[in-house]
Amino acid sequence: MNKKQLRAKYKALRSDLSDTQIEDLSIDIANQLLKLPIWEKSFYHVFLSIDQHKEINTEYILNILQGKDKNVIISKSNFEDNTLAHFLLLDTTVLKKNEWGIPEPVDGIEIQEDKIEVVFVPLLAFDTKGNRVGYGKGFYDKFLAKCGSETLKIGLSFFEAEAEIKDVNDIDIRLDFCITPLKTVRFNPL
Repeated sequence: MNKKQLRAKYKALRSDLSDTQIEDLSIDIANQLLKLPIWEKSFYHVFLSIDQHKEINTEYILNILQGKDKNVIISKSNFEDNTLAHFLLLDTTVLKKNEWGIPEPVDGIEIQEDKIEVVFVPLLAFDTKGNRVGYGKGFYDKFLAKCGSETLKIGLSFFEAEAEIKDVNDIDIRLDFCITPLKTVRFNPL
Protein backbone atom coordinates (compact mmCIF):
# COMPACT_ATOMS: atom_id res chain seq x y z
CA MET A 1 0.00 0.00 0.00
CA ASN A 2 1.04 3.60 -0.44
CA LYS A 3 1.19 6.22 2.33
CA LYS A 4 -2.25 7.67 1.59
CA GLN A 5 -3.88 4.22 1.80
CA LEU A 6 -1.96 3.36 4.98
CA ARG A 7 -2.95 6.64 6.63
CA ALA A 8 -6.62 5.92 5.98
CA LYS A 9 -6.33 2.30 7.15
CA TYR A 10 -4.52 3.06 10.41
CA LYS A 11 -6.58 6.12 11.30
CA ALA A 12 -9.64 3.86 11.00
CA LEU A 13 -8.01 1.12 13.09
CA ARG A 14 -7.08 3.65 15.78
CA SER A 15 -10.58 5.13 15.83
CA ASP A 16 -11.92 1.66 16.72
CA LEU A 17 -9.75 1.48 19.87
CA SER A 18 -11.44 2.22 23.18
CA ASP A 19 -9.79 4.44 25.79
CA THR A 20 -9.14 1.34 27.90
CA GLN A 21 -7.46 -0.43 24.98
CA ILE A 22 -5.27 2.63 24.31
CA GLU A 23 -4.15 2.70 27.95
CA ASP A 24 -3.45 -1.06 28.07
CA LEU A 25 -1.56 -1.05 24.77
CA SER A 26 0.41 2.05 25.80
CA ILE A 27 1.50 0.32 29.02
CA ASP A 28 2.53 -2.75 27.01
CA ILE A 29 4.64 -0.55 24.70
CA ALA A 30 6.32 1.15 27.68
CA ASN A 31 7.10 -2.28 29.16
CA GLN A 32 8.62 -3.42 25.85
CA LEU A 33 10.80 -0.29 25.86
CA LEU A 34 12.26 -1.25 29.23
CA LYS A 35 13.85 -4.30 27.56
CA LEU A 36 15.93 -2.16 25.15
CA PRO A 37 19.58 -1.37 25.99
CA ILE A 38 19.07 2.40 25.61
CA TRP A 39 18.95 3.61 29.19
CA GLU A 40 22.57 4.80 29.50
CA LYS A 41 21.79 7.81 27.29
CA SER A 42 21.01 11.26 28.71
CA PHE A 43 18.77 13.17 26.25
CA TYR A 44 15.47 11.58 25.16
CA HIS A 45 12.89 13.21 22.90
CA VAL A 46 9.25 12.22 23.50
CA PHE A 47 6.15 13.35 21.63
CA LEU A 48 3.17 14.39 23.73
CA SER A 49 0.04 12.51 22.71
CA ILE A 50 -2.79 14.08 20.73
CA ASP A 51 -5.86 12.63 22.44
CA GLN A 52 -8.30 13.17 19.57
CA HIS A 53 -5.98 11.19 17.24
CA LYS A 54 -5.97 8.29 19.69
CA GLU A 55 -2.20 8.26 19.85
CA ILE A 56 -0.11 6.14 22.19
CA ASN A 57 -0.21 7.57 25.69
CA THR A 58 3.42 8.59 26.23
CA GLU A 59 2.89 9.48 29.91
CA TYR A 60 4.13 5.99 30.80
CA ILE A 61 7.37 6.61 28.89
CA LEU A 62 7.71 10.02 30.52
CA ASN A 63 7.36 8.37 33.93
CA ILE A 64 10.12 5.87 33.08
CA LEU A 65 12.44 8.65 31.89
CA GLN A 66 11.77 10.84 34.90
CA GLY A 67 12.23 7.85 37.22
CA LYS A 68 15.63 7.24 35.61
CA ASP A 69 16.48 10.95 35.98
CA LYS A 70 16.89 11.52 32.23
CA ASN A 71 16.69 14.79 30.32
CA VAL A 72 13.34 14.81 28.53
CA ILE A 73 12.92 16.91 25.41
CA ILE A 74 9.53 17.89 23.94
CA SER A 75 8.68 19.88 20.82
CA LYS A 76 6.78 22.91 19.69
CA SER A 77 5.44 22.90 16.12
CA ASN A 78 5.86 25.65 13.56
CA PHE A 79 3.12 25.10 10.97
CA GLU A 80 4.45 27.84 8.68
CA ASP A 81 7.48 25.76 7.68
CA ASN A 82 6.55 22.37 9.23
CA THR A 83 9.50 22.33 11.62
CA LEU A 84 9.88 21.56 15.30
CA ALA A 85 11.71 23.46 18.05
CA HIS A 86 12.79 21.34 21.02
CA PHE A 87 12.67 22.22 24.70
CA LEU A 88 13.83 20.63 27.93
CA LEU A 89 10.83 19.43 29.97
CA LEU A 90 11.12 20.71 33.54
CA ASP A 91 8.80 20.62 36.55
CA THR A 92 8.10 24.30 35.81
CA THR A 93 7.35 23.83 32.08
CA VAL A 94 3.94 25.20 31.16
CA LEU A 95 2.14 23.12 28.52
CA LYS A 96 -0.66 24.45 26.33
CA LYS A 97 -2.55 22.71 23.53
CA ASN A 98 -2.14 24.43 20.18
CA GLU A 99 -5.02 24.85 17.73
CA TRP A 100 -4.44 21.28 16.43
CA GLY A 101 -4.70 19.78 19.92
CA ILE A 102 -0.96 19.17 20.35
CA PRO A 103 0.32 19.79 23.90
CA GLU A 104 3.37 22.05 23.62
CA PRO A 105 5.69 24.01 25.91
CA VAL A 106 4.88 27.72 26.08
CA ASP A 107 8.61 28.47 26.35
CA GLY A 108 11.72 27.07 27.98
CA ILE A 109 15.30 26.00 27.45
CA GLU A 110 15.80 25.17 23.78
CA ILE A 111 17.82 22.05 22.94
CA GLN A 112 19.52 21.55 19.57
CA GLU A 113 18.84 18.37 17.60
CA ASP A 114 22.45 17.18 17.75
CA LYS A 115 22.21 16.84 21.56
CA ILE A 116 19.27 14.41 21.37
CA GLU A 117 20.36 10.78 21.70
CA VAL A 118 17.03 8.92 21.49
CA VAL A 119 13.84 9.98 19.69
CA PHE A 120 10.53 8.23 20.30
CA VAL A 121 8.82 8.73 16.95
CA PRO A 122 5.05 8.94 16.42
CA LEU A 123 3.64 7.11 13.43
CA LEU A 124 0.50 5.70 11.90
CA ALA A 125 2.15 2.70 10.21
CA PHE A 126 5.57 1.20 9.56
CA ASP A 127 6.99 -1.52 7.35
CA THR A 128 9.45 -4.38 7.78
CA LYS A 129 12.32 -2.19 6.51
CA GLY A 130 11.88 0.55 9.13
CA ASN A 131 10.04 3.05 6.95
CA ARG A 132 7.18 4.91 8.60
CA VAL A 133 4.03 6.77 7.70
CA GLY A 134 3.17 9.84 9.75
CA TYR A 135 0.50 12.44 9.20
CA GLY A 136 2.16 13.66 6.00
CA LYS A 137 3.54 17.09 6.92
CA GLY A 138 7.19 16.02 7.21
CA PHE A 139 7.81 17.45 10.69
CA TYR A 140 9.64 14.37 11.94
CA ASP A 141 11.60 13.69 8.75
CA LYS A 142 12.99 17.25 8.89
CA PHE A 143 13.72 16.88 12.62
CA LEU A 144 15.39 13.47 12.32
CA ALA A 145 17.53 14.66 9.40
CA LYS A 146 19.09 17.23 11.77
CA CYS A 147 19.87 14.70 14.51
CA GLY A 148 23.29 13.11 14.87
CA SER A 149 24.12 9.90 13.02
CA GLU A 150 24.17 8.02 16.35
CA THR A 151 20.69 9.20 17.42
CA LEU A 152 18.38 6.22 17.94
CA LYS A 153 15.02 6.56 16.20
CA ILE A 154 12.40 4.42 17.92
CA GLY A 155 8.90 4.25 16.46
CA LEU A 156 5.91 3.46 18.68
CA SER A 157 2.98 1.58 17.16
CA PHE A 158 -0.20 -0.08 18.39
CA PHE A 159 -0.06 -2.31 15.31
CA GLU A 160 2.40 -4.68 13.63
CA ALA A 161 4.47 -3.92 10.51
CA GLU A 162 3.15 -3.75 6.98
CA ALA A 163 5.16 -5.71 4.41
CA GLU A 164 6.13 -2.60 2.44
CA ILE A 165 5.32 1.08 2.08
CA LYS A 166 5.24 1.55 -1.70
CA ASP A 167 6.03 5.26 -2.05
CA VAL A 168 9.02 5.82 0.23
CA ASN A 169 11.25 8.67 -0.96
CA ASP A 170 14.71 10.11 -0.31
CA ILE A 171 13.65 12.46 2.49
CA ASP A 172 12.00 9.68 4.54
CA ILE A 173 14.14 8.79 7.55
CA ARG A 174 14.12 5.13 8.57
CA LEU A 175 13.65 3.91 12.13
CA ASP A 176 16.21 1.92 14.10
CA PHE A 177 13.49 0.17 16.10
CA CYS A 178 9.72 0.04 16.32
CA ILE A 179 8.01 -0.97 19.55
CA THR A 180 4.60 -2.61 19.47
CA PRO A 181 2.61 -3.97 22.42
CA LEU A 182 3.84 -7.49 21.59
CA LYS A 183 7.44 -7.04 20.48
CA THR A 184 10.41 -4.92 19.53
CA VAL A 185 11.33 -4.84 15.86
CA ARG A 186 14.99 -3.99 15.17
CA PHE A 187 16.01 -2.54 11.80
CA ASN A 188 19.58 -1.46 12.53
CA PRO A 189 22.00 -3.05 14.99
CA LEU A 190 23.08 -1.00 18.01
